[in-house]
Amino acid sequence: MNFGSPSGRYVRNSPVDEGDVLDVKIESIGREGDGIAKVEGFVIFVPQTKVGDEVGIRVMKVTSKVAFGEILG
Repeated sequence: MNFGSPSGRYVRNSPVDEGDVLDVKIESIGREGDGIAKVEGFVIFVPQTKVGDEVGIRVMKVTSKVAFGEILG
């Protein structure tokens, strides 16, 4: 869980952390074309996916509102 950042700014609690490895299902597609998965309602953008894909990902970056992952392998 993220409680702060190196800059000292508050970062919202998220159910994922950078480096986490997760199995997710892509639920929709974002404006930029990336797949969107959700973990406890928290959005994770995953490039090169489409709706219905079930993929293993590594969380690469977590912000106050969303996370970004990449497909494993």
